[in-house]
Amino acid sequence: MEMTNEQFDGYVEESFKGLPDSTKERMHNVAVLIEDCPTDEQISELGLNMGDSLFGLFEGFAQSKRLNFGAVLPDKITIFRKAILRYCSTEEEVKAKIENTLKHEIAHHFGSSEKGARKASTNN
Repeated sequence: MEMTNEQFDGYVEESFKGLPDSTKERMHNVAVLIEDCPTDEQISELGLNMGDSLFGLFEGFAQSKRLNFGAVLPDKITIFRKAILRYCSTEEEVKAKIENTLKHEIAHHFGSSEKGARKASTNN
């Protein structure tokens, strides 16, 4: 699937804006980024192989495990553009994969396990 970066970024923004207000209001100190691919360090830390697909990644401290540290750098949710575009064959599939990936990584931000995050990303 081919798509401009601007169009893809717009779908990520649209997916974020479409989240329930209650979800957005509970998100604290987290940045949502878009990258083409994970870094070698991210791949290594996750124990992935170079051919594995990674659609998104939460990096940081889940809200449920945070202590009051004071000022800290924001956590990160990264959406990986190339993996999503390789996986999808239509714009509708891209939009759905972005939305599901964003929900999945936000669930991790709130402290969900992988199983819980999968459930959160498939519930509409």
